[in-house]
Amino acid sequence: MNTIDLEKEKIYNKWIIALAIIIPLVVAVLSRVKLQDFGIEVEPLSFLPPIYATTNGLTAILLIAAIIAIKKKNIKLHERLMKSAITLSVLFLVMYVAYHMTSDSTKFGGEGSIKYVYYFILFTHIVLSIVIIPFVLITYVRAITNNIERHKKIAKITFPMWLYVAITGVVVYVMISPYYI
Repeated sequence: MNTIDLEKEKIYNKWIIALAIIIPLVVAVLSRVKLQDFGIEVEPLSFLPPIYATTNGLTAILLIAAIIAIKKKNIKLHERLMKSAITLSVLFLVMYVAYHMTSDSTKFGGEGSIKYVYYFILFTHIVLSIVIIPFVLITYVRAITNNIERHKKIAKITFPMWLYVAITGVVVYVMISPYYI
């Protein structure tokens, strides 16, 4: 398949729009729902934050490795690394929602200027984690439909944004971890 499959890309674009709206809404709603409110007794999944922070860190490593692979023209390795990064991002979302459905949110306890630094990083992390969804999906679709030139163009935007989200996910965890109960 060396030709660009524009028809498939158009079909995928409808899914991208839907997912770009549905995913953040579902995450926002479910992360505020507590299973205990529905009579479902479950232990808090308080062990998850360091795991999903690690998932973010691994995603950042995979993204960097994928860039190195493609610069070395190792397309197959690049493809595997990117699919792995997407998989880790999905696992992160599942763990994030599961944690928040079973545990109360942790409040940041820092004071002074560090508090403003934390909230700036958290705010930009959250906003870009929503914005990145369609970018990742579009970038992926352009690759699988063999629209490589357009894939490269959007990947130059997607990569730094996704890397920022992955790294700041770890930073947010490190900054708030002393305040976990």
